[in-house]
Amino acid sequence: MRALLRFAAIALLVFLGASPCHAASLTCKGKFPNPISDICWSCVLPITIGNAAVASMGQENFSDGSIAPICSCGLRPIIGVSIGFWEPARVVEVVRKPFCLVSMGGLDLSPGIAAPEHGRFTRPEANGTGAAFYQAHYYTNPVLSWLEVLGDYTSCLEQGSFDLAYLTEVDPLWNDDELTLILNPDAVLFANPVAVAACAADCVAATAGFGIKELFWCAGCQGGIYPLDGRIPYHMGGVRDAELITERLTYKMHRQLIANGYHGAQGLCGPYVLPTMDKRAYKTELLYPTPQTRKDGSGRCCQPFGRTTILWGAGKEYPVSGEDFSFQLFRKRNCCEGYGS
Repeated sequence: MRALLRFAAIALLVFLGASPCHAASLTCKGKFPNPISDICWSCVLPITIGNAAVASMGQENFSDGSIAPICSCGLRPIIGVSIGFWEPARVVEVVRKPFCLVSMGGLDLSPGIAAPEHGRFTRPEANGTGAAFYQAHYYTNPVLSWLEVLGDYTSCLEQGSFDLAYLTEVDPLWNDDELTLILNPDAVLFANPVAVAACAADCVAATAGFGIKELFWCAGCQGGIYPLDGRIPYHMGGVRDAELITERLTYKMHRQLIANGYHGAQGLCGPYVLPTMDKRAYKTELLYPTPQTRKDGSGRCCQPFGRTTILWGAGKEYPVSGEDFSFQLFRKRNCCEGYGS
């Protein structure tokens, strides 16, 4: 009996010590994104006036209803032209080590006390698969504005600078599937075989073009968007997991009313509340560890939410310093650009 108790005590100490040791062994490396060489600027295209594309270069777009070429806004009296483009405005990074800021050059903000759950763990399941967990960070990055590439013509651009806006490490909902139901109670409606099977159609649509707006509970080929936390039941590669976490965190920002809608006729005069994210309104470009600036066979270097990572993710992950990820988010924006007060 005494030997059994000794064995149980040793096992408990090993269990309690495993997580901190693993967290301490994780590296924190990164790189501040170079706005000139690390961003695929063709992702800003196509540029539209009304519904007509005036500059495309083969880049992808989707139709969000009829938009008249001439527009006006009453709240800020303006009459002008309806333009549309894809604005690089946000960065999402997905990390294994808590408080590791990849996009800040690998800055470690760990307070040195009991840290939140570390990321990137896998455990064997009955069917041989493993699970994963990541922390994530959300940055504002209105790069067109702070680079002043358009001079004084910035009324259709978000103003500001590169800044950290959200840390999942301080969010108690991020590592608890039950608590996160506070944000997405509708998840219980889609936890059935029919709803899960519908995501296959979303995967096909996203790979061919853009995902299906009505299937908002799907993350295309990455699986289900719910729950809105960092736990992934089936780990199938770091790039695929990071893309899924990026989509989940962006959806979470919409559900918490931190992110808004900017596209369509409704967005011509400014952002509007959009608690259920329209996944068609985002395209991503991998910034770290390998900037996705090389165009594929179709002349593109960014992809809509939900597109399979098989087409673009090969070779983007490597051991030690290449297991954390950051993405530049391009969001669809329509705006009334003209004269007024």
